[in-house]
Amino acid sequence: MDLQRFFIALVPPPEIQASVNEIKRHFEERYGSRKAFNSPPHITLQAPFEWSGDRSLDDLSRGLGAFAKGQQGVAIALRNYGAFPPNVIYLDVVKSPDLMALQKELAAFMKTSFSLVDQRYPNFCPHMTVAFRDLTKTSFYQAWPEFEQKVIKFDFMAMDLVLLRHDGQQWQPYQTYPMALETS
Repeated sequence: MDLQRFFIALVPPPEIQASVNEIKRHFEERYGSRKAFNSPPHITLQAPFEWSGDRSLDDLSRGLGAFAKGQQGVAIALRNYGAFPPNVIYLDVVKSPDLMALQKELAAFMKTSFSLVDQRYPNFCPHMTVAFRDLTKTSFYQAWPEFEQKVIKFDFMAMDLVLLRHDGQQWQPYQTYPMALETS
């Protein structure tokens, strides 16, 4: 049985990705944390899941495409930094009603359509990780005072759901599904 790993996310436009990657680079150079480079900057909507080779990837793709077409684009606001001590620092994402509803609807769709339930993160906390896993506890407590009060502000309109696949080394965008409905 051939297992592939996927997750579903919102990915910012290239100019914001570049800015977020600069922040990741700071953590790599100053604190030795580079694991956040294993995926493009993103906001996870559906945590990583395994898809076995005996299940049709076309079914997953068709389903996500149909789901996305029924959704509205979502205004995303990144404001300042947050942390999951002792080893994760992230850009905080404003919990807008539209974003929270999109994630809840996607979770329900994935459960109903594919029997996929996100056991690890039952309470959605939107964020964009800039340092994790290989950020040591010592480095976290050195870095966090530097970022705790730092002000950042990025805004973008998320108009696509992105399915990312793990290639054995890192996460790569695999398919993009446009959200067809205009925002009100």
